[in-house]
This record gives sequence, C-alpha cells and structure tokens, in this order.
Amino acid sequence: MKKPQIPGRSGRPCRCVVFCLLVSAFTIWSFQHIGFPAEAADATGSSNLLQQGEEQGYENFTTRSSSEKLEFLPVEDEIRVPRSPEFESTEDACEGRRMYIHPLPPEFNDAILALCDAYESWTSFCEHAKNGGFGPRTHRRSRSWYRTDAYMLELIFHNRAKRYDCLTESSTEADVFFIPYYAGLDALRYLYGDEIERGADHGARLVQWLRDNASEAWQRRGGADHFVVMGRPAWDFSRPLGRADGWGTSILEAPPMLNVTSLVLESRAFPWQEQAVPYPTAFHPASSASLAMWMSRVRRSRRSFLFAFAGGGGTGTGPNIRHSIREECPAPDTVGPGDTPVRCLFISCDGERCDHDPGYLMRVMMKADFCLQPPGDTPTRRSTFDGIVAGCIPVFFEPQGAYTQYTWHLPAEPREYSVMIPKDEVIFGHAGIGDILGNVSRAEVARMRERVIGLIPRVVYRKPDAPGGAEFKDAFDVALEGVLRRVKSLQAGSMEQEYGSKQVFL
Repeated sequence: MKKPQIPGRSGRPCRCVVFCLLVSAFTIWSFQHIGFPAEAADATGSSNLLQQGEEQGYENFTTRSSSEKLEFLPVEDEIRVPRSPEFESTEDACEGRRMYIHPLPPEFNDAILALCDAYESWTSFCEHAKNGGFGPRTHRRSRSWYRTDAYMLELIFHNRAKRYDCLTESSTEADVFFIPYYAGLDALRYLYGDEIERGADHGARLVQWLRDNASEAWQRRGGADHFVVMGRPAWDFSRPLGRADGWGTSILEAPPMLNVTSLVLESRAFPWQEQAVPYPTAFHPASSASLAMWMSRVRRSRRSFLFAFAGGGGTGTGPNIRHSIREECPAPDTVGPGDTPVRCLFISCDGERCDHDPGYLMRVMMKADFCLQPPGDTPTRRSTFDGIVAGCIPVFFEPQGAYTQYTWHLPAEPREYSVMIPKDEVIFGHAGIGDILGNVSRAEVARMRERVIGLIPRVVYRKPDAPGGAEFKDAFDVALEGVLRRVKSLQAGSMEQEYGSKQVFL
C-alpha cells in the first residue's frame, strides 16, 4: 500500500539543498576561525598513523554513572577570566599596570632579524620571523594556526607588548619597563657565529645604551622594575664571567643585569630574576570565539590511547628514561599484526616535524589521555604546552620539567592537572608507566583533562589584534601580571618572603 502523500512534500529537495549549502558554509567558516590545519596527509604517513591509532587503540571508557558526571562551565564563561584583583581599579583601569617600552635602536631588535640566515651552523629563521614571529600559516585560510618556532618568543612578546592596553609614553608614570631586546636571537652570533670567544660581551652595548639614554629610569630602582624576554633556556646565557670557553654567553651573570627580571623558556633553580614562561605553540587564537571553538573541539575528541610520547632518543642500550619509554611505547612500524595491541602511541619527531607541523602533532595527541614529557637536553619541553593545547594530561618524570618552572602559568598543585612518576622508579625500579597510568580512575582522568583544557588560554600567545582578546588572559597577560607583582613586592620590601634565599642586588 502506498503511503499517503504529505502536503508540501514536493518542496523537500529544495530544503535539502539549502540545508547542505548552509552546512558547507558553516564548515568553511569553522576552518577559517578555528584554523586547525587541514592539509592532506603527506608522504610520511600521518594518515596511516591515525588510522592505526583507531584500530589498535585500547578501549576508551566513554560512559559514566550519574555520580561520576562532572559539572563544566559553559565555554563562554570559562574563558572570561578576570584580571588579578590587585590590578583592578574603578577609577583608573591602568592604575599600577602602566608599562613603558624603551625605544631601543634597531641594532637591538629589527636589525637582528635581518641576520636571519647569517649563521651556517644554525637553521635560518627567516621564515619563522614572518607574521610577527608566528611563522608561516599552516594553510591559506588559517587564522589561528601557524608553523611557529619556539625561539621566536622575543618577537612574539614584543608585538603583543606594542598592543598592550596600558602603555605609557612617559617613563616617569611607568610601573614597569620593558626592554625589547632580542637577546636569544642576538646570542646566535656568540653561540654559533664567529664571536664564540666573546660571550662575555653579550648585552654590554644594551646596558651602555640604557645608561646613556635612559639613566633616570634605569637607576630609579637599579633595574629592578625592568624586564627582558630571552627566548632560550637560561643556561644559554649563564657562562661564568672571565671564562673564555664553555657553552653560552654571560649576559645573566653581568652585574648590571642582576636585578632585571628575565623571562626565559627555562630558568635555573637559584636566581630570583629568572622566570620561565610557556614555549610558544602553533595555536594563536584569532579571537575569543576561535579559542572557545577549539576548546570545545578538544573536549569532544575521542581518546583511543592511554598515553602518547612525541619525541626521539632512547634508541641506545644505556639506562635512561627515554629508553624505558621506548620499550613501552614502540614505533608503529615495529608492531606486527599479531602483537598485543599497545596502549601507547609513539609520535616520531624526526626532522623537527613536531616543531613545525602542528596538524600532524595535534591529531595524534588528541587521541591520548596522557602525554609523556621526559627531560631531554634540558628538563623542559615545548611538547608540554603542545599537549596542553591538545587536552592531553602531562606526565612528568622530574619536578624541573614544569613544577618549579612555570609557577605563574600552571596551578600550584601539580595533581590538579598532571601525573608525576619519578624517573628512577621507571629506569631502575621497573615501574611500568602504563600500569601506573592505567590505575588512574576514569573519573579522575576526566577531572584532570577538564583542568588541562581550562589551562589552554593561559599557555597560548593570542594574536595581538584578536577581537575579544580582553575577555581572556593569555600567556603574555599572565607573564606581565607576574612581573608587575614582582615589582610591587620589591617596592614593598617583601622579596625575602617571595623569593626566600635568592639574593636581590639593590
């Protein structure tokens, strides 16, 4: 029997066409605003790796009892983070927040960029310096994703500072002074150029310029209300004075710089003036809407693997944490069809692929609950922040990997957002990483992941002209508020309480 004809049914094809056009338009708009890399898989087989992750991943627990459900804030409320109370004022929004940028001559910043390909033993950074330090876009329509190099921190920070809402042209009104010197990029001539033996001279011309051209501001508090950004680990600037050989320059050891706050990618344990700030990732939200959409996408991602490791090393036979990780996290091409499905996904970072191919890295990290962050040449890793952007819970093997470093940007209680497994227990104690992580309850995993997703705004550097940028604090805002608090502590004479035994040279 024929079904009765429904009145108006003849118009359905037209409505379907309109609906499909609307969906297509929204999809294009989403890629432009979310900006997630949409390139096709390349010859290295990232699509195969993703497919393998779907087929061989451990079974992800996707249902929870009503008692385990977590209460989440709406995305719109979640990213609207108020500024710290000490910097709020009903009469003057810039009270206690005014920043003066020293007008350094080009030799200390722009002219350094002109030498982007001057060092044979260091990769050219000409491409990385594009788009204000963000580097090339991942694809033509991208607005938020770039192939960012971590060593462009100085340029990124400088461009954000130029758009700061409480800039002042009067040095007498300033609460804090920014020195826009590209110290890390200028250090290349001492680290890889023909001036290796002159590392003690690094920064000498800068100090002389400050004394000659900004003496009143420089001498007001002995430089203690000044800060500079150095886009490398502090160890690269810490060669002892008077030592002609050895790695690094001596700018952090120079007496005139001992009071200046240095924002670095990784700090040492003892100098109070050093503060670690997040490595730049590839994600630079073009608007508050872009950020909210990305966080929502991360929250919805299906986690097929228990843990993942992005990196290299560990191929030798000697005892080290990366070797132990590789034993539990084999490369995909070493897993046979008859082998037991692995719980860990290995992400090869050969050829700096993880640094400049965010599509490859994000798609894989978003398939794991936990991301391992073992130390390498130094304790910290950019991968920590890549993982946070992917909503992947970090697993550290020593406190120096994050807990003692990013105290302004990450929660004071490590267990809120991460797992700590002492590396000696893994290397010599035969503790299984997978067994430890597998014992974390699904409710606890969900809680930590939500905390990690909530950290995304604080660890990314948004675009300087991002609409709605004032609605959330990014890594720049958090760092600057930290500097302002430090200067305020100096003025109040409470440095001993805040920095303990670290000496202040006033």
